[in-house]
Amino acid sequence: MFNQFLRENKISAAILTILRLYLGYAWFTAGFHKITGGFDASGFLKGAVANPVKGPDGSMVYGWYVSFLENFALPNADIFNFIIPWGETLVGLGLLLGCLTTAAMFFGLVMNFSFFLAGTVSHNPTDIFLGFIILAAGYNAGRYGLDHWVVPFINKKLNIKDTTKAAA
Repeated sequence: MFNQFLRENKISAAILTILRLYLGYAWFTAGFHKITGGFDASGFLKGAVANPVKGPDGSMVYGWYVSFLENFALPNADIFNFIIPWGETLVGLGLLLGCLTTAAMFFGLVMNFSFFLAGTVSHNPTDIFLGFIILAAGYNAGRYGLDHWVVPFINKKLNIKDTTKAAA
């Protein structure tokens, strides 16, 4: 019932628009400041490897993620110095404009979980919670945005039956 409200109701679409704009602004400004102010992920990555998330018994909780950071992310820090700022900016832009909203939110959640697994709590739990609401809402989260035109256009080009009409 709640999922149907999220996915089909116009009042829900208005509430989702507010959530989408809030998260979009946060993502966009975080990424834009990194692009314009310079960004180097290597310090964060070294800190995440040196101080991994530990459980109550003192053992490493996400050893597999620390291995990923140590063996892939750190040696390729230049790639992450590009991907993170531009990823944050593009996720923010997608959410602000309501364009490919579910894709933008999916990639935003991937980044949120990546930061979370590295031990950064900050506002990530709130962003993850709101992000899952937007992701669960699907098309309705971008109804009052460019998705109103973009999703039907993509569906037409891919010969996909337009399911947005039933929700309108």
